[in-house]
Amino acid sequence: MNGADTAWIIVATALVLFMTLPGLALFYGGLVRARNVLSVFMHCFAIACLMSILWMVAGYSIAFGSGTSGYWGGLDKLLLIGITADSLSGTLPEILFFAFQMTFAIITPALIVGAYVERVGFGFVLLFSGLWMLVCYAPVVHWIWGGGFLSDGGLFGEVGVKDFAGGIVVHETAGLAALIIAAFLGPRRHRTTPPHNPGFVMIGAAMLWVGWFGFNGGSQLAADGGAAMAMTVTHISAAAASLSWALWEKIKYGKASLVGLVTGTIAGLASITPASGFVDPIQALIIGAVAGILCQEAVNVVRNILKIDDTLDVFAVHGIGGIFGTIMIAVFGLGTWTAQLGGLAIVGLFTTVVTVVLVKAVALVTPLRVDAETETNGLDLSVHGERAYDMSS
Repeated sequence: MNGADTAWIIVATALVLFMTLPGLALFYGGLVRARNVLSVFMHCFAIACLMSILWMVAGYSIAFGSGTSGYWGGLDKLLLIGITADSLSGTLPEILFFAFQMTFAIITPALIVGAYVERVGFGFVLLFSGLWMLVCYAPVVHWIWGGGFLSDGGLFGEVGVKDFAGGIVVHETAGLAALIIAAFLGPRRHRTTPPHNPGFVMIGAAMLWVGWFGFNGGSQLAADGGAAMAMTVTHISAAAASLSWALWEKIKYGKASLVGLVTGTIAGLASITPASGFVDPIQALIIGAVAGILCQEAVNVVRNILKIDDTLDVFAVHGIGGIFGTIMIAVFGLGTWTAQLGGLAIVGLFTTVVTVVLVKAVALVTPLRVDAETETNGLDLSVHGERAYDMSS
């Protein structure tokens, strides 16, 4: 065990959990109607709790078990059997590696929340998220990070798919799942209401930015120059994408908005994620500058051409961002085109099929969408019996 590595990953684990709670919750919560903000908080918090338990029970074993099939890790680490405080994973206590990866298993299904807020049933959220993490996310983790068939020495030869911190594993999978669920749900009945609290959006985005240092820097799994470089290029990409998004807004609409500026931040962070362990600061600047414009245009495509009401633009920002960053690894010659495009295609097809099947199956057990009256009145009071703002007191 290396004490410096262990100390850094303990901090990184806390930072990645901070991304979901409260970062993502505030970012998403500020974008919805005032009568739905608590439901967003509820979704994020409940997902964090449920994924933690499921990751311990089976998710970690599926992703990082010692199975040799190349497709899943097996069940030898079910319920963390055999893992003690003295067990090692590289230079880290394995229990710490488990906890670090658990925070990724939390935020990935939580990202999907943004696609279905304001109109989805709470039972569906929990049942779908739990099954999706186990059946879709955990196997993909094994394929790329757990020594599976898409990693080095697998399907694509000596050099496998390069995905440092989750462009494919996290952002492509969550983005595609979000788009599919939004398509099944259909549009909201109240689409013209502006974000109820842009201040929440900015605070949440700032927390995500800070937490992302643990997300990307922690993925080095060591306290060294590689972690420092990953953090630096993460910051540069986020800053560049924030400015390019705002500038593109100004050119197109005459005004640059706060919500747009910080949405650009998230686009830059998602785009640099797969490449953060491979690129230099200049390459990160290019990725971020392009991502701010690319993801903004993707928002317009999803809304106006595909006519899909992905409420908080999860696919356009996270899905497109993660896919773009994964491709840029090949553009810069840091990975092979065959592996990068092949990995995106295989994981994309798998995610699409699994998500469609799960949506249909879960909808047989619990309603996918709330009724019209509940949606109009808001999920906070109708589903959870609470109000975020009581103006009478």
